[in-house]
Amino acid sequence: MYGLAVLAAAVVLGAPAAAVPASPNGDVTYTRTLLGKAQPDECFAGIGQPYPPGPPCAQGQPKVNQAYVWSLVRTGRRVWFGTGANTHCLTSGANLGSTQPVRNDDYVCEFGESQVARTNLTIPDALGDVRPPQVWLHDTGTGALVNKSAEISTASAADARRLGSTLGMRAAGTLDGVVLLGGPSLHSGLNLFAFDAATGRFLGSRTLLAYGNARTFLAAEGALYLGVGIGPGGGRGGAVLRWAGNRLAPFTFVKVGALPAQAVDLAYHEGRLVATTWSTNDPATPQQLAGVWTSPPLPLTRSDAGGWTQAWNVAGYEPDPLIERTYGLGGVASYGGWVYWGTMHVPLQATLLHQATYPQDTDEAKRAQIRFTQRATSLWRGRDLGRPTQQIELLYGEPALPAYTPGAGWSPVSTGATPRYGRSGFGNAYNNYTWRMAVAGGRLYVATMDWSYLVHDLSAEAPPTDPALWGADLWAFPSADEPARPVDTTGLGNYLNYGIRNLVPDGETLYLGTANPMNLRTAPGDDVPEGGWELIKLTPTSS
Repeated sequence: MYGLAVLAAAVVLGAPAAAVPASPNGDVTYTRTLLGKAQPDECFAGIGQPYPPGPPCAQGQPKVNQAYVWSLVRTGRRVWFGTGANTHCLTSGANLGSTQPVRNDDYVCEFGESQVARTNLTIPDALGDVRPPQVWLHDTGTGALVNKSAEISTASAADARRLGSTLGMRAAGTLDGVVLLGGPSLHSGLNLFAFDAATGRFLGSRTLLAYGNARTFLAAEGALYLGVGIGPGGGRGGAVLRWAGNRLAPFTFVKVGALPAQAVDLAYHEGRLVATTWSTNDPATPQQLAGVWTSPPLPLTRSDAGGWTQAWNVAGYEPDPLIERTYGLGGVASYGGWVYWGTMHVPLQATLLHQATYPQDTDEAKRAQIRFTQRATSLWRGRDLGRPTQQIELLYGEPALPAYTPGAGWSPVSTGATPRYGRSGFGNAYNNYTWRMAVAGGRLYVATMDWSYLVHDLSAEAPPTDPALWGADLWAFPSADEPARPVDTTGLGNYLNYGIRNLVPDGETLYLGTANPMNLRTAPGDDVPEGGWELIKLTPTSS
């Protein structure tokens, strides 16, 4: 099996990517304001070495571990968010099985050589770069940005342990004066943390042992819902929970949806919830593949748990039966009478599955296997979901995709769909995630992950990618009758922002949280941007 470096080189050699110009979004211009930025929080002196005191760093170099704004929610003039640390390393280890330590100019992943893994035998090598996540509060009126994490770690020994064992704050929501944030435990279960929305006071924490992941909260018709996964990483199934708590008892939930795959994102559409899902670890039925599910009419109760309907799944598009197992679905939104959603593809995950299932003997066959297993994000919409009048449209995607037949090799196979507006990834083959969607000011915004910048770190043999491609994209549909237009295709002023992980609207304004795991990019005086998460305010200034 090829290593990740060789895989990346082959991907670039075969990728039909072209830069998409960041043309003005019609007549709309935007003002971008950086509200917050992760700062160096550790000193790095070499793989496997103890971490010197600091920063400031008398020895070693500054390192910024907090990589993602992994969750984001607004209540009044306050914006709460939770972070995830070294997320690129965690994904490489847990999803791709790559645990060989790596260091380059952009980032370091120590895996099992890290001091964290060496001093805590319960942490597997794949997660050796984990660090406790953080909770932050931004006041949009005063501009104050406050790290609330110490209020958790000093509340009690149990709260401190729970924070330290949380992989990242992956979901955030608010209702009835309570703010909830949570994410998967390193051991088992889902860790949740509660704050008083009015005072900012920490209310406590709890582990829900029945669940293993959470990606999104949604408030709809006076209730708060949470999409969760079951088992490690959520890979064994999913559920939708309705919050039944309050300030005094903030961790009470009722299961109102039982899903065969973990819920990823939620939207409210015409009196129902719509959930996107991620394929299970070993999908055996179409229901366990990444798909779109609709709920019974709201309000939802326990009796509705078994009443959800799958309206669409990726088997209706992806012709290769192995690659379809690696799909996830991401952002979802209701807009103009339609439900919009997009696909997600962990780079090289489908390649590794194909290599393990169909090992190839020749270099030519190995290169073909790498090239033809890559997928960029596709964007869809549907209406009348789950009804006889259901309509599904492919907006950005492919009319045909390569599929493998043992003994015959690769060939293009029809997807059964014709894209209405354009190619996958909005024309950029490295746009691999539709990460979030939000409606603001009458426009539907779509945020992506773009992994083109990572390629040069994965392989010295790969030809350079076009710098005009680097950085996450933000696109906007001005109406349901027009194609999307680029708002920004270069990471919102920092091309190391390879993803826009979260979007929260406030009228026409958007608050955005980025994904930027370049943990060694900490020198503000050089000609390269800095690593670590960013919180950004984006406001239309003309339309």
